[in-house]
Amino acid sequence: MEPVLIVLVVLVVVAFIALIKTIQVIPQASAAIVERFGRYTRTLNAGLNIVVPFIDRVRNRIDLREQVVPFPPQPVITQDNLVVNIDTVIYYQVTDPRAATYEVASYIQAIEQLTVTTLRNIIGSMDLESTLTSREVINAGLRGVLDEATGKWGIRVNRVELKAIEPPTSIQDSMEKQMRADRDKRAAILTAEGQRQAQILKAEGEKQADVLRAEGEAQAAVLRADGEAAAIRTVFEAIHDGDADQKLLAYQYLQTLPELAKGDSNKLWIIPSEVGDALKGLGGAFGGLTGNGGGMNGGAVAAPSVPQTPLAATQVPLDPAAGPRPVDVEKGAARPRVDPAREYRKIDPE
Repeated sequence: MEPVLIVLVVLVVVAFIALIKTIQVIPQASAAIVERFGRYTRTLNAGLNIVVPFIDRVRNRIDLREQVVPFPPQPVITQDNLVVNIDTVIYYQVTDPRAATYEVASYIQAIEQLTVTTLRNIIGSMDLESTLTSREVINAGLRGVLDEATGKWGIRVNRVELKAIEPPTSIQDSMEKQMRADRDKRAAILTAEGQRQAQILKAEGEKQADVLRAEGEAQAAVLRADGEAAAIRTVFEAIHDGDADQKLLAYQYLQTLPELAKGDSNKLWIIPSEVGDALKGLGGAFGGLTGNGGGMNGGAVAAPSVPQTPLAATQVPLDPAAGPRPVDVEKGAARPRVDPAREYRKIDPE
């Protein structure tokens, strides 16, 4: 019984192993290549698959999802003979598991080497400045070459990105200095523009202030002149309505003369020619009061005393229309100034 039992156990084990090899479960977004006696038979898709045990063999399983592969920095020489290190990142996806298995030995290594050679060809025709500022152009060129070359391998390159472009240290220092100088230049230009705008605004403000001030002074002068004209017009109308005679004018002249003589610095003051006529009329008025002998009480009014020292004759021009004549005033004493070109007549002060 023991040999039979051993055979049965062996058969059960073989059957179990065969069952395991017969049933193949493929995950989603994956594929498997099946070979029969070393020859490609079919591609197993996602799900439950049945194969012939001990005859069919699953060679490898391939991930059909998009893959991201970063490549190490590669030294590349630019057109102006500068060595730069460029890091690249490839986004690819397997579209044909059979071609990816049998058309190329290692598609990852093939993509890496193709990326390096294509990158050197593209960068070799560009200078450093163009390399640093033309990433989109480089990415588009790489993607076009890689997509065309990897199509027969069952690979689709979706994107190619330059992760970093590192120029030499000396070039980096020079670029930093240049950028710093450009920033200082822009800052100086902006500062100068700001000062210019400030000066322009200040000048415009001062101009507007001067204009407004001048307009205000002009309006004030006009209003002041209008006020003075109105005052003169009022005074003139009052005098005209009151029918002022020569006596009133003479009285106003007498009140004005002390104001003209005020102040220690007044050496010269001018008396209008009409003052003489006014004083003559006023003197006549006073003479009439003293000579009629009548007063409020009916008695005689004493005439004002005449000074013992005779007064000097006053020089009066014969032409009354000659206008005002200057009179020197010094310490309250009036000394007439004589014009030799005129003809004068003597008037007795009595």
